[in-house]
Amino acid sequence: MTRLGNLYGPDASFLGIPKADPDVVGEWQSSGAVIIGAPFDGGTSHRSGTRFGPQAIRITDYLPQDGMRPSMALGLDPLLALRVVDLGDVEMPSGDTELSLQRLEERVTAIAAQGVVPIILGGDHTIALADVTGVARHVGWGRVAVIHFDAHADTGDTQFGSLHGHGTPMRRLIESGACRGDRFLQIGLRGYWPEPETLQWMAEQGMRSYEMGEIVARGLDAVLDEALAIAAMDCDAVFLSVDVDVVDPGSAPGTGTPEPGGLSSRQLLDAVRRIAMEAPLAGLDVVEVAPPYDHADITAYLGNRIVLEALSGMAWRAQGLRGEVQRNPADPLLKDR
Repeated sequence: MTRLGNLYGPDASFLGIPKADPDVVGEWQSSGAVIIGAPFDGGTSHRSGTRFGPQAIRITDYLPQDGMRPSMALGLDPLLALRVVDLGDVEMPSGDTELSLQRLEERVTAIAAQGVVPIILGGDHTIALADVTGVARHVGWGRVAVIHFDAHADTGDTQFGSLHGHGTPMRRLIESGACRGDRFLQIGLRGYWPEPETLQWMAEQGMRSYEMGEIVARGLDAVLDEALAIAAMDCDAVFLSVDVDVVDPGSAPGTGTPEPGGLSSRQLLDAVRRIAMEAPLAGLDVVEVAPPYDHADITAYLGNRIVLEALSGMAWRAQGLRGEVQRNPADPLLKDR
């Protein structure tokens, strides 16, 4: 099988980084992280269009597509430091959810098995089921903590009578045992769903949900302190799942189920970088970027920068583990770290 490239649109890689064939392991097994696209929106419950998310996240930038992005804050180039390559999209027909998830899980499992971190560009949040499961098959069943940024809990029992949809993946993950409910941290929840029965199920699993009211009252830094401490207990790695609708729709309109009153872009980017710096990330997905509803590409820009901040934090952490950390004393995020 040859490299698919982008399922919808020309075969452009993430910011111009080298392309690699996922079936030729030697082309990417020495990378610290790889990009894969999951252009699936068959699980949406409202506005579709996230199938175009991977392409938008890859190419939306005002800088050259030259495969280089040095971080001002951390003093390194994560794309070069981690030797990041783009494996293209997984072929995911929207009319066949189970086949799509199977193909994505197989791809993520193969990447994780080589000790490489998969960075998955969605796609709607249905894909998290395959993403976290694939990583857990390598790290260990129940050994992966999940930190989940979202306006919605995504813990529904069914969606339109189906077990699979973007409102159900977190329940499926906990039910399967791929991850533990008491190591599942949700940040940014708000609005008017889920209903009391689902909230009760979440409480019974030991899930910890930080609603926006609590974040405003305590501050995001305090919430992250607690979430990172919980994630580190009796788990070997962290999977970070970021739904862009965690950000207020004034700053991220290009998404399928916008909910007013969310985080700012700055808060989310700082949080993602901090988590990647402090936690052993084994996987990341960025989901629910829906270009048809975007304005001036601002949500696509945000998705792109989420990936870069995560990669920058990972590269900084990797250098620290090797004793090569470079510090920018002007960056407050680096104090005492």
